[in-house]
Amino acid sequence: MTLELIVFIATILFGALLYWRESNGNGLYRFFNKIVNSKELQMKPDDKTGFVYQQSFLLRLVFISFLFLIGIVITRFVIPIDLATLSLFASMIAGTVLGTYLANFIFKSSEVIDEKSDSLEDIVHDTIEKGKDMLGDLKQKEAPIKEIIEEPEPEAPKVEKKSARERLKDKGYLK
Repeated sequence: MTLELIVFIATILFGALLYWRESNGNGLYRFFNKIVNSKELQMKPDDKTGFVYQQSFLLRLVFISFLFLIGIVITRFVIPIDLATLSLFASMIAGTVLGTYLANFIFKSSEVIDEKSDSLEDIVHDTIEKGKDMLGDLKQKEAPIKEIIEEPEPEAPKVEKKSARERLKDKGYLK
């Protein structure tokens, strides 16, 4: 179990590294694209798509599974010890896919932070200024509020009204 956990964490880091590497350049993907596709179907020169970079989940899963399948076959021939079990294979695939999505999240959030950093400074500065203005307004308004509370308005004299019983007697309903 601990070996699988170590492999899982290592493949998360491997997935992040793989994603970062393909975000910088996709030469290997372009090479296979030229071999497999005809001239009309080949990638455009400005397309940055790679095996895991800017791919859907299913294609990432297929490419990563194929990569580890090739790695396990080579490991079986080089080292005759049975290291590559099914659970390790599944841990490696799941960790690498998770690592690619984690790296994608990190890259996207850093891009958003870089884009919004100037506007964030302006927003914080404006908020601080508005807070200072509100505090100034509250300090100025405190004195008049105390004066209003201290001076109650004189009440209008109460006019005595007839009770309901007396009104009913006037109408003749009660004796």
